[in-house]
Amino acid sequence: MQSRSITPGEAPSLRPGSYAHRRRRGGRIAAKAVLALALAGGTLAAVPATAQAAPAAPAVRAANPYERGPAPTEASIEAARGPFATAQTSVSSLSVTGFGGGTIYYPTSTSEGTFGAVAVAPGFTADQSSMAWYGPRLASQGFVIFTIDTNSRYDQPASRGDQLAAALDYLTQRSSVRSRIDATRLGVMGHSMGGGGSLEVSNDRPNLQASIPLTPWNLTKSWSRIQVPTMIIGAQNDSVASVTSHSEPFYNSIPASAEKAYLELAGASHFAPNTSNTTIAKYSISWLKRFIDNDTRYEQFICPPPTGEREISEYRNTCPSS
Repeated sequence: MQSRSITPGEAPSLRPGSYAHRRRRGGRIAAKAVLALALAGGTLAAVPATAQAAPAAPAVRAANPYERGPAPTEASIEAARGPFATAQTSVSSLSVTGFGGGTIYYPTSTSEGTFGAVAVAPGFTADQSSMAWYGPRLASQGFVIFTIDTNSRYDQPASRGDQLAAALDYLTQRSSVRSRIDATRLGVMGHSMGGGGSLEVSNDRPNLQASIPLTPWNLTKSWSRIQVPTMIIGAQNDSVASVTSHSEPFYNSIPASAEKAYLELAGASHFAPNTSNTTIAKYSISWLKRFIDNDTRYEQFICPPPTGEREISEYRNTCPSS
């Protein structure tokens, strides 16, 4: 797992020899000396104010500077909206290069800091409207979400992967919300050929933090070079990209060192990701939080594997180590 450094502005540690350490230690020594003298004289009434112990050190922020929002619960990750108020802005295809524009959904406040960002691609013949429900739902959990249109509705997975990469570059370098984004914490999602595209860009950009292919389709079956933490969501009754010839081989080919999971939606079709789905949202949020935000509070929802959920016909993963 990648380690995270403490960001500027966090409370300093009281390391031996530091000014803060000497001041705190000096205060304690002075207080002990006065107490001993007072006990020898039989009174504590004359302890001067300057001899009082130094005030306690300020509370140190959470060890993970990327945590956003309150501690999660089952109810909070299943909710239609998370704790962050959101807004959205449209991006015209005429103002970008490399992809077809889209819609950015983002938290309205940055009081807790900047956010990780995720680009989301639609499937073959579809446009961003088929993925629109992910925007406000994931953004309200503390992410910047960019649902994109592709250059052509018929673009193949490799092209969709390139377009996801271009969308992330636009988000972090030119978009109106770039100051809200931590460009080191990025991820991708996609449906069908868009899911195949998310595998393509994960293969090309190993510095991504998370990838979630949704009922993915791709003629390439082996992804042994991927090192991006990847959750593949397949559908048990998928007749377009059957799990036996797409999702499962994809999952099996990704090395365990990348961190990976395979979730199969019970009784679902290829198009399950196109409408609001609590199971997809719940585990997508948990995966993105765990790997983009390095937030181990969400690990409880993905490891150990969930059991007894009728919406899930199969679940496998590598169980990340905290």
